[in-house]
Amino acid sequence: MGQPEEMDVSDEAGAEQYHFDPATYLDMIMAEVPAYRELQRQLAEATAGIEAGAILELGVGTGETAAAVMAVHPAAALVGIDESEAMLARARDRFPAADLRVQRLEDPLPEGSYDLVVSALAVHHLDAAGKADLFRRVRGRLRPGGRFVLADVVVPGDPHDVVTPIDPPYDQPSTVADQLGWLREAGLRPAVRWQEKDLAVVAADA
Repeated sequence: MGQPEEMDVSDEAGAEQYHFDPATYLDMIMAEVPAYRELQRQLAEATAGIEAGAILELGVGTGETAAAVMAVHPAAALVGIDESEAMLARARDRFPAADLRVQRLEDPLPEGSYDLVVSALAVHHLDAAGKADLFRRVRGRLRPGGRFVLADVVVPGDPHDVVTPIDPPYDQPSTVADQLGWLREAGLRPAVRWQEKDLAVVAADA
C-alpha cells in the first residue's frame, strides 16, 4: 500500500514508526483499495452475533473501521491502538469516549478481556512470525465466545488478482491459508467470511 508521507524513528524503542497524514489517508486508501468500503462493511457484518461490551481495535487510523463496527455495537466500550498520534487525534475527535493509545502491533496488547478484537488493513505490515505471535496474543485477550475479525490485504492464489499496490518491506501480506493456520495454532476457530481478489475478511472465534 501507499508509502507513509513521513517516518519517525523512536530512539527509545529503537524501532521505525511509519506515520500517514490523517488529512489525506482516506483518499489514499480509497484510491489504492477500490473495494475499501465493501471491506469495511463485510468486517462490520462479521462482528454481528456477538454481544460486545468491550471491543479492541488494532490499527485505529482515523477511525473508519471503528465507525463501521460501533454502528453495529453502539453500547460497547472501545479500546484501540495505533502507532500514529496524529491519526489517533482524528479518531479521538470522532470517538471522545474511547480509550485510544499510541502503540505498535508488536507491543503487549492493552490489558483486559474483550468480546471483539478487530483490525483492518494493519496486520499485513507484520511478517509471518509477527502475525502468528499477534494472533496468539489476541487469543489471550478474547473472552470465551469472543471473536477476532481480521480484514486485510492478502496474497491471492491467482497473481492476476493482485490489485492493491504493495511496498515491501513495509507491506508483508500473507496468504489466507497461512493466516487460517496461524489462527488455528493460536487456539481460534477461523472462517473466511468474504474474499475479493487480494482482500479478505476472516472471523475467528474463541
